[in-house]
Amino acid sequence: MRLLERRIRRYEHLRWARDNNRRVLPFAWGLEHIGGRADEPDPRTWLAEWAERTVAESDQWYATQAAPDYRLEGEWLTFTSAITSPWPENNRVHARFFPARRAGPAVLVLPHWNAKPDAYLAVSRWLNALGITALRLSLPYHDARVIPGHERADHLVGPNLGLTLQANRQAVLDARRCLRWLEQMGYHRLGLLGTSIGSSIGFITMAHDPAVHAGAFLHVSTYFGDVVRTGLTTAHVWESLRTHVTGEELRRFWSPISPFPYLGRVRHRCPRILVISGRYDATFWPEFSAELMAAMRRQGIEFEAFLMPVGHYTLEIPPFSYAAGLRFGLFLFRHLA
Repeated sequence: MRLLERRIRRYEHLRWARDNNRRVLPFAWGLEHIGGRADEPDPRTWLAEWAERTVAESDQWYATQAAPDYRLEGEWLTFTSAITSPWPENNRVHARFFPARRAGPAVLVLPHWNAKPDAYLAVSRWLNALGITALRLSLPYHDARVIPGHERADHLVGPNLGLTLQANRQAVLDARRCLRWLEQMGYHRLGLLGTSIGSSIGFITMAHDPAVHAGAFLHVSTYFGDVVRTGLTTAHVWESLRTHVTGEELRRFWSPISPFPYLGRVRHRCPRILVISGRYDATFWPEFSAELMAAMRRQGIEFEAFLMPVGHYTLEIPPFSYAAGLRFGLFLFRHLA
């Protein structure tokens, strides 16, 4: 087992090092992106109070209606996002539709950070093989939503605190608008499949949308800020943040886009939940995954857990991807079909 761990950790580091286009962007409070002022004299206090209030009033912050302009051309669904970011490219939502051959349930697929446009196609077709329709969402600042001058989705997870909050809220609202479209198309047994940041977005969506009957989440953690502070793949983001905010402050500031504060909402909704985590994950630390699951048990939230001997990247390669795919596929089939 130690040999396997060493090999996986070495592979994880090699995969991380392969992406050489990470940039350490400048820190910004970014309060203008969440209804504040760019020249706020005490941004630290303002943001702490805003975050506490927003978590308490999350129903309002994450509320949205169906989009007025859904358009399906071939396999591509587009519509206007409920959030107007400073970049028009990002405000047009794109999702790829994979209808199953027979009428049945549907699953919204939420990819990981910086997923390529063709990622999750095999996952979507696997769901189709199980009789489940899939809709693969392109997250904010990804794919056709990339903004000029950025190869990566720097604004979904970045050192601009307010912009990161806005972008993740946008992702949840985009997801909810996708669910409304699926309902309009006649799908009423709806589920979510989220990976990494898609897991976080999906968990928050599930906590706020009663239409979600089941969710499978690959890589889970407690607080958004804790992942950014400790994770291998977000080290460049923390490099910019660490001289301006403490870890505790970052956890508090980004609590509205974290799964942990919404466990009580999940308990009341009682969806079916599957959690898949990696024993050697250097991005979503196993300690945080264990903490989230322990809190779910304390609150009486029923869920299934699948702990795998993998890291963050390793989960996507065989044979681990096959094992995870079998587990989440059968889980979603069992609880949605």
